[in-house]
Amino acid sequence: MTDLLGIFTLTFVAIAAFATVQSRNLFVASLWFGIFSLMMASNFFILDAADVALTEAAVGAGVSTVLFMSALALTAEHEQPRFQVHRLPIVALGLLSIVLLVVSLEHPLVGDPMAPIHQHVAPWYLQETPKVIGIPNVVTAILASFRGYDTLGEVIVIFTAGIGVLSVLSFGPKAGAGSVKTADQPSINGIEHHSILRVVGKLIIPLLLLFGLVVQFHGKYTPGGGFSAGALFAAAIMLYGILEGPARSAKAMPQAVMLRLAALGASIYTGVGFACMLLGGKFLDYNMLASDPLKGQYVGILLVEFGVGLTVATVLIMVFNAFANRQRS
Repeated sequence: MTDLLGIFTLTFVAIAAFATVQSRNLFVASLWFGIFSLMMASNFFILDAADVALTEAAVGAGVSTVLFMSALALTAEHEQPRFQVHRLPIVALGLLSIVLLVVSLEHPLVGDPMAPIHQHVAPWYLQETPKVIGIPNVVTAILASFRGYDTLGEVIVIFTAGIGVLSVLSFGPKAGAGSVKTADQPSINGIEHHSILRVVGKLIIPLLLLFGLVVQFHGKYTPGGGFSAGALFAAAIMLYGILEGPARSAKAMPQAVMLRLAALGASIYTGVGFACMLLGGKFLDYNMLASDPLKGQYVGILLVEFGVGLTVATVLIMVFNAFANRQRS
């Protein structure tokens, strides 16, 4: 049954990907892309990768779709067709597809206990994590402790990407060139005329925030963590912007405050690392944060995951507000 469900989701992933590429209507393409991400999240759940599935559902199917829709408000709805055919990229893509297909035939089967990864790395993590880190969620232990440097790099990349997007969008249309709204340039004022959507949406927002808190602070025991929680918080604020209009969202979450909070989240992560060094340990050596190494690991992971969630949420909110409140040029 699991294999059939996996084949179904992968088939639908291929269909959604093909439909996304072939669609000339950018709105429809964005919807197909959201379906693609949702099917990928379902496939991750089938493979027991619940942490990845939760993040993919929140970011891919939720936040990314909203950001695409916000960006479409600044451009045309339909893609301008191009009929030029370049043979070199087609040949390169065909050769790469053949190589990937041949290599995939050499991969071990899913769940094969004799796969190389199950003979070396995975058993050590599964056996030693409760002793060394002291938390049951091995994924969180790997991301926040064993591979803390990698996760710090990802946080810095997200923060830098947010600054880059804001820098690009800050170059608005010149005065008189695009600041005057016309009949074919409607502003996004929310869905104040749709009472049912507004009532249901306002009921969902606190549930999203509550679930985000659970994912944030319970990610050491169940699937979750800072990345997933940050995306859920951002999705709740984006939903508020859709219901009430982006101007209300920008007023409730000012860009200047969000930028400082995003920097604070990254600073919390690096600050924990420097605190470990000041206490006589290495950078991000959480054992130095308490007399009991396991308690130190708990405190360190809790702090850095909070920093991750803060940066992810604020950067996504900034990008949404910047797109949604920018006038067409």
